[in-house]
Amino acid sequence: MEIVPVAFDSLGARSMATFVKTKDVKIMIDPSVALGPRRYGLPPHKIEHERKNYLWKEIKRFVRLSDIVIVSHYHYDHHNPNETEILENKILFVKHPTENINLSQKKRAAYFLQQLKSSQIHFADGSTLEEGNTQIVFSEALPHGTNTRLGFVVMTGIFEKTTFVHTSDVEGVCLDDQLQWLINFDPETAFVDGALTYMLGYRFLSKEFQKSVENLKKLMEKTKVKDIVLDHHLTRDLNWRDRMREVFDFAKEMGVRVMSAAEFIGKREDLLEARRKELYSKYNFV
Repeated sequence: MEIVPVAFDSLGARSMATFVKTKDVKIMIDPSVALGPRRYGLPPHKIEHERKNYLWKEIKRFVRLSDIVIVSHYHYDHHNPNETEILENKILFVKHPTENINLSQKKRAAYFLQQLKSSQIHFADGSTLEEGNTQIVFSEALPHGTNTRLGFVVMTGIFEKTTFVHTSDVEGVCLDDQLQWLINFDPETAFVDGALTYMLGYRFLSKEFQKSVENLKKLMEKTKVKDIVLDHHLTRDLNWRDRMREVFDFAKEMGVRVMSAAEFIGKREDLLEARRKELYSKYNFV
């Protein structure tokens, strides 16, 4: 199994776009990329826009290679309603557009699905697909984060000779239901949306952060996971490694590698959103 993080926050913009290739099928998960509208009171810098455009081109390149495209939910860093022609003639598995969904995502889902042409559309929630010796398993709808205010997402598990899981926006695996699904799937490689530490103290509580830490440790204890990519919300924090020191130390004891998506593919981290204030101070153009 080949796993490629195509666009992630550690690569410069908001995304969890991931390409997976097995001997049987090529899969693209969450083909979109976006920018945080405001950080430090500042809009995205020109450098961020340039990176987003580059990453979107990369996403489109991998979508063209894919047989199956998965949309875990309807936030704009996970689905793009504006260039749906790239999805023509693809097999789509999407978060259910009317069940276990909040009003905002329901409206976005309706618009998105109206744009699609010549695509086979299936609802992912709780379903399973087999292609040759590859099995794709979707969770039931699970909360986007610690509650359902932002709606629900579906996690994706892929099994061939090895097992891989993509959590989508669980915001650190703070809930036991999120953790239990991961334990049941028993991944060897896990791409996990980390905790919202850049919002710690106001939108993300200290007790929620500690629960995320404990659940990540349980994930290492109770599964055969060997590689954990922690990224997305977490890498909007320049100090994310210090925040997650307990997880890194525990991973070392367990023989598990914990890293960003950039590290996973041997690239330098470029946390542009977290560095937005620095970008404005160093570069005059906007």
